Amino acid sequence: MPPNTTATSGDKPGKSGRKKGRKARLIVLVLVLAVIGGIAFGAYWSISTVRASFPQTKGSITLQGLSGPVTVKRDGNGIPQIYASTDADLFMAQGYVQAQDRFYEMDVRRHMTAGRLSEMFGKGQVKNDEFLRTLGWDRVAKEEYDTKLSDSTKKYLQAYSKGVNAYLAGKDGKDISLEYAALGFTNDYKPEQWTPVDSVSWLKAMAWDLRGNMQDEIDRALMTSRLGPQQIKDLYPDYPYSRNKAIVQEGQYDELTRTFQQSGATSGSGTTTGTGSSSASSSTGSALTSQLAGLYNVLDDVPTAVGVNGQGIGSNSWVVGGEYTITGKPLLANDPHLSASLPSVWYQMGLHCTTVSSKCQYDVTGYTFAGMPGVVIGHNADIAWGMTNSGVDVTDLYLEKLSGDGYLYDGKTRPFTSREETIKVAGGASKKIVVRETNNGPLLSDRDDELVQVGKKASVDTAAPDRGDGYGIALRWTALDPGTTMDAVFALDKASDWSEFRDAAAKFDVPSQNLVYADTKNHIGYTLPGKIPTRSSADDGSIPAPGWDSKYKWTGYIKQDELPYEYDPKSGYIVTANQAVVDKDKYPYTLTTDWGYGTRSQRITDLIESKIKDGGKISTDDMRQMQLDNSSEIAKLLVPKLLKINLDDKDVREAQKLLEGWDYTQDSDSAAAAYFNAVWRNILKLAFGNKLPKELRVKGQCLWVDKIDSTGPVDDDTKVRECGERDADQAQPDGGDRWFEVVRTLMEKPDSDWWKTPASGTRPKADTMDQLFRRALIDARWELTAKLGKDIDTWSWGRLHRLFLKNQTLGTDGPSILKYVLNRGPWKLSGGEATVNATGWNAAGGYGVVWVPSMRMVVNLDDLDKSKWINLTGASGHAFNSHYTDQTGKWAAGELLPWSFSDKAVDKSTSDTLVLKP
Repeated sequence: MPPNTTATSGDKPGKSGRKKGRKARLIVLVLVLAVIGGIAFGAYWSISTVRASFPQTKGSITLQGLSGPVTVKRDGNGIPQIYASTDADLFMAQGYVQAQDRFYEMDVRRHMTAGRLSEMFGKGQVKNDEFLRTLGWDRVAKEEYDTKLSDSTKKYLQAYSKGVNAYLAGKDGKDISLEYAALGFTNDYKPEQWTPVDSVSWLKAMAWDLRGNMQDEIDRALMTSRLGPQQIKDLYPDYPYSRNKAIVQEGQYDELTRTFQQSGATSGSGTTTGTGSSSASSSTGSALTSQLAGLYNVLDDVPTAVGVNGQGIGSNSWVVGGEYTITGKPLLANDPHLSASLPSVWYQMGLHCTTVSSKCQYDVTGYTFAGMPGVVIGHNADIAWGMTNSGVDVTDLYLEKLSGDGYLYDGKTRPFTSREETIKVAGGASKKIVVRETNNGPLLSDRDDELVQVGKKASVDTAAPDRGDGYGIALRWTALDPGTTMDAVFALDKASDWSEFRDAAAKFDVPSQNLVYADTKNHIGYTLPGKIPTRSSADDGSIPAPGWDSKYKWTGYIKQDELPYEYDPKSGYIVTANQAVVDKDKYPYTLTTDWGYGTRSQRITDLIESKIKDGGKISTDDMRQMQLDNSSEIAKLLVPKLLKINLDDKDVREAQKLLEGWDYTQDSDSAAAAYFNAVWRNILKLAFGNKLPKELRVKGQCLWVDKIDSTGPVDDDTKVRECGERDADQAQPDGGDRWFEVVRTLMEKPDSDWWKTPASGTRPKADTMDQLFRRALIDARWELTAKLGKDIDTWSWGRLHRLFLKNQTLGTDGPSILKYVLNRGPWKLSGGEATVNATGWNAAGGYGVVWVPSMRMVVNLDDLDKSKWINLTGASGHAFNSHYTDQTGKWAAGELLPWSFSDKAVDKSTSDTLVLKP
């Protein structure tokens, strides 16, 4: 039974006589409609209904299960700071408070991770549930909880669950959130009790969206249907180590490398940094290409957790030592780049023991996830830390040779490991599925009927085994093994120095993240934790491998004490922004073949160095302004070339002149930024996009292309109409800094075939780079004329580059009336792709904002109360609460909020105080 809750002074009136059933839910919906229609009487009652789910933030509430009183202090933005006398009370209160603000979001997340979305949203989610059941996140989370996590972590998770369930006790759905009232119109769904495994499962969703190069693996394989090996290599150039610095310049790996080089040993992973050249490609053939085309469609439908399904994931985090700061102590900045969601994926809060002791060990503040205890990113009284996605390769796809009895491995048939899953469907019949696994992992291809047929019919090269019953695709992924990341969260929260921080980070096995560190004793550092596989010399993990051959299996994992780290480097600062972790010749293991290309990291480095040269010092506000840097690195490369292009059309020349004197800054009111980004988009489309296979192009974008058969392009000039198949925010070329490097390299080959494009209507053909640039200038002028008008004085980047915040369930797929109620925006944004102010957009699909700095923070280790922070949305998940999006306007303007930590500062900033009584 859940703990009982009893409201005392300051609580809402009792709800005796509460009506139940469909009639009540219908009334709620009618009243919401009345608000939108502006009917005063309806508005009065509907506002009362909406406010019924708002959290009580003043007075007191009795919670059975607490051992002593807990105080919850909220500032003017509704951000809570919790004070308790025991760890158990602290985390129980955290569960209660997060449920007050965000339970609907928490409930959706746990249904997603468990593959149970159909129970909430009906048959439209069955395919998603089938795929998520196949991955088995909740099964792994349960095994993690049962066998891997420490006793103390389990106690904290239990306490947190106790707090969530104390909030749920005695409440109907409409008392919890407006979304439940809307759901209730068609579904009799009722929220269940929260469990510790529900919290652990969310870490799997986070790992999924930060899973490394799986999408690049798929894309490279799909490209083989139209592009040759050299063409694919052109599109995945080597990392520019000489221009964009790796994270670790001084560090532990040097000693490891010397030992490695002296021994002449091989790690089985090489140091490839381009596309890789696994011999898997010769044995899998078109079977692989056909399978992956279907697999992408399955992956693309999986709900977004914290990112855009692996695409566009990035982040900035850097730390500057006290030698170069105004305060004389370190400053640490972090802004993770994730998909825009409403509410924000992050939840700000402080967790404080009234007296830090053995029975109450925490005094920490920062960002966490609703549904999970502890703090993920932030600071305590001694240290601060930030995270960026490392991008290390922790996933591999395997093409499996299937038969009725099992799968082939080293010439023998092995039986599948199988389990049956039952998917319950709101308003419909349940569905049973069978999940099959090979020794490489679950068969993802079983989740799509078309994939099964493709596997039976696909042709293969002679090196592959006979087709038999077909081929399938299995996933090997570190997150499908139980781990200890939840232990790491609590250990980070109470670490007091570099040694304890490193020990805590070692438990952070999935997802692998770049962790930056600073402390109040004037030390800075970096460490790369994570469970990172090693591979044989036959496989670098860059493309899917043949699962039937044991030489492609993982050979082990890099030991934690062999992973790169850096402590108090001579440079005095450390920058991580998804660039290479180490130089390719200084480390014996391949961490990935698909780093980010270092555009943001090098820009941050340049900004720091320009500030500290000649004895300059950096302030907290300098760190904030660096986070807002809008400079376009690709514009610096291209604009001088574009200004030399001769144009006949006076209207196009008029647009071209916008680039004269432009400082390459992508402010929202900049007409030059709007035109340049349109030119960049058209360069990419003409040079590359129109030459990619349909599986990578934007859905509905149709072209006449050379016909291909099983052997490749047909040489008889036969053309076929072929339409793109990928969602706009996932298509290629996306315009990120990989494409910066592609274009930079090809500019040295102005007669490359990539620059050739046919005429289209009145638009001229191109045979050289200059001719293609001319065509892009023309096409961009008329594209923006259509979008923004002929008068270039009215153009601005912000009119194209807009952010819409959408509720991730009913605000995305619900009726239009609910979208109106739940969604917010647009905001016109500065910044851009691969810019420090990374308001990302996909050049293949359009200019709209796809991912954003999901929060920003700057920690001042000299005076923690002078730290600053901001969230994308607000503390509340309730659509009409004043804290639903109250931080978004400030976030868009680049402002940061005061971040109180000490008792005195928190008291000064407190607006509402709630006491939770035992």
